[in-house]
Amino acid sequence: MPAALSLRTDYSPADLRRLAKKTKDNNQSRRLLSLAAVLDGMNRTDAAA
Repeated sequence: MPAALSLRTDYSPADLRRLAKKTKDNNQSRRLLSLAAVLDGMNRTDAAA
């Protein structure tokens, strides 16, 4: 299994959720919400689901 990539730390989970709410692209919104969940401590597999 490949190594996990590190996440940027210049955006907080709240920032990512705010961006997800503003975007009109549903796929981008889902990705941003998944990243916010990972930053909040959820494991990556569950966040991706």
